[in-house]
Amino acid sequence: MATTAELFEEPFVADEYIERLAWRTPGGGSRGGEAFDPKRLLEEFVNHIQELQVMDERIQRKVEKLEQQCQKEAKEFAKKVQELQKSNQVAFQHFQELDEHISYVATKVCHLGDQLEGVNTPRQRAVEAQKLMKYFNEFLDGELKSDVFTNSEKIKEAADIIQKLHLIAQELPFDRFSEVKSKIASKYHDLECQLIQEFTSAQRRGEISRMREVAAVLLHFKGYSHCVDVYIKQCQEGAFRRNDVFEDAAILCQRVNKQVGEVFSNPETVLAKLIQNIFEVKLQSYVKDQLEEHRKSDAEQYLKNLYDLYTRTTNLSSKLMEFNLGTDKQTFLSKLIKSIFISYLENYIEVEIGYLKNRSAMILQRYYDSKNHQKRSIGTGGIQDLKERIRQRTNLPLGPSIDTHGETFLSQEVVVNLLQETKQAFERCHRLSDPSDLPKNAFRIFSMLVDFLCTEHIDYALETGLAGIPSSDSKNANLYFLDVVHQANTIFHLFDKQFNDHLMPLISSSPKLSECLQKKKDIIEQMEVKLDMGIDRTLNCMIGQMKHILAAEQKKTDFKPEDENNVLIQYTNACVKVCGYVRKQVEKVRNSMDGKNVDTVLMEFGVRFHRLIYEHLQQYSYSCMGGMLAICDVAEYRKCAKDFKIALVLQLFDTLHALCNLLVVAPDNLKQVCSGEQLANLDKNILHSFVQLRVDYRSARLARHFS
Repeated sequence: MATTAELFEEPFVADEYIERLAWRTPGGGSRGGEAFDPKRLLEEFVNHIQELQVMDERIQRKVEKLEQQCQKEAKEFAKKVQELQKSNQVAFQHFQELDEHISYVATKVCHLGDQLEGVNTPRQRAVEAQKLMKYFNEFLDGELKSDVFTNSEKIKEAADIIQKLHLIAQELPFDRFSEVKSKIASKYHDLECQLIQEFTSAQRRGEISRMREVAAVLLHFKGYSHCVDVYIKQCQEGAFRRNDVFEDAAILCQRVNKQVGEVFSNPETVLAKLIQNIFEVKLQSYVKDQLEEHRKSDAEQYLKNLYDLYTRTTNLSSKLMEFNLGTDKQTFLSKLIKSIFISYLENYIEVEIGYLKNRSAMILQRYYDSKNHQKRSIGTGGIQDLKERIRQRTNLPLGPSIDTHGETFLSQEVVVNLLQETKQAFERCHRLSDPSDLPKNAFRIFSMLVDFLCTEHIDYALETGLAGIPSSDSKNANLYFLDVVHQANTIFHLFDKQFNDHLMPLISSSPKLSECLQKKKDIIEQMEVKLDMGIDRTLNCMIGQMKHILAAEQKKTDFKPEDENNVLIQYTNACVKVCGYVRKQVEKVRNSMDGKNVDTVLMEFGVRFHRLIYEHLQQYSYSCMGGMLAICDVAEYRKCAKDFKIALVLQLFDTLHALCNLLVVAPDNLKQVCSGEQLANLDKNILHSFVQLRVDYRSARLARHFS
């Protein structure tokens, strides 16, 4: 059986079990070269099966025995549990009886305690009254003999007694007890002073427990507030030694906040009183010293200091909001800030506007002085308005042209300075203005910016630029107005950015928004009118310059050469110079403007350029070779027109080029050319006018073909 047990392994697998049994049987396999002996293996299997049956019977008997034992123990355990339950019920009943008995006894004890207290309280009061009468008699006799008054270590007990005697003395008639009342009051005052002195000494020694004990005694004395004052005063000793009074104040309050709850029964009141003292004494004195020094002498420094001090004060207030200062600490701190700055904030905007006005005027004057320019006044009134209306409708220069020597009288440095001053003014306005006055004050600052930047600087430069534009018939005129346009355009972008970034947040939710937008719109429209006028007159001058070039360089013999067979040039000298001039002006326009304005101006310039060349070509007669040269010139003009990158201008020159073909086409082909795609829609008079320019027009053959 032992051998059989050894063949069992966990986990049990029947196939592996048979394999192990066969392997252990001699002749059961090929192990060691032995021959296979099936009979012996069968015999071994039969014997092993018998062993397994015997083992199974033994195990079965053991299992039955264990089951019987388990059933017996289960019955015994169940019986024991029933007995325990019965015992538990008995114990629970005893517990209920005991609980009822305890409740009964407790009720009796409480009743007895109430009776004892009812008897003891009057007795204690009588004893207390007797003691107070005893102490009162000592004051009445004028000699304090009790140990409580003579022993300095019993100052706490003495304070309690004298406080009660002081209350009693106040109820006594003055005529009979004036002397004793005076003595009690004197002792009350002496003890109060001793307690405050003891509190002061304990604070200097850093004895928190002693401070708390003395403060609790003084709480019932009139001098309790003086104790708090002493505490506040000593807290500040040596606290403000650095240059930054605001940081010192924050550190002090942080330190006191941790300590005050351990000393006083009302820490929020004491901390609030400390903060009030810091604001009304330290900060107010510091602010006054910083501001009064520059208030009348230096507006710029005054405003910078006011903004800085107010900002740092509000930041300190934000830090103090973390502390417990009572119910409405926001209102409390706001009132403290207002008490410091109210005299400065009442007239803040007047100081701001006055400074901004003077500063802006100085920036402009310094710029004009650097240019050695005496700023001329732009007239106002009926005559000037009449001139302005005439100039807008006729585009005629009224008055003599001014030579600006290429100076635009616009400076980005000036603009940046003005915008920077205004930006700082907006920031101060946002911080220092009352919320109800903020939109109104911001509008006043914006109006100052419009006056000095837009009117006094940009508008003046536009007026000067307009006056500097020469007449259209001037020769070799220098055109600087496009430089004015370029700089004005850049300035407009900066002006608009500040409007959106710094003014809009201050007025976005107020009625002043529409007023500011309208003011901005009006000033921009006013300047756009002058810019349009200046650009139009500049284009006229460009066309005038081109006329002078054509008049000086174009010869009649260019298009009717004496020797038709000896023409060596591809296009005329006049064409070369005009195209060179036009290309420079196109480049200048592109550099001076942006967006759709470039296309608009170039379209107008291109149309006028086309009209000039069209009218110019109408002045000459053309031989066959001269017509070919005119076509070459127009082809060059058309190539120049491509630089405009405007479809209409290129189309006009394409049509003009097609018209020039009428100068050279054979008479028999005139009708065919005129009905071509580019010329079919033109008026017949225009076609006729070009054909008339041919030197052979009067020949009967040509007239007959064109009729």
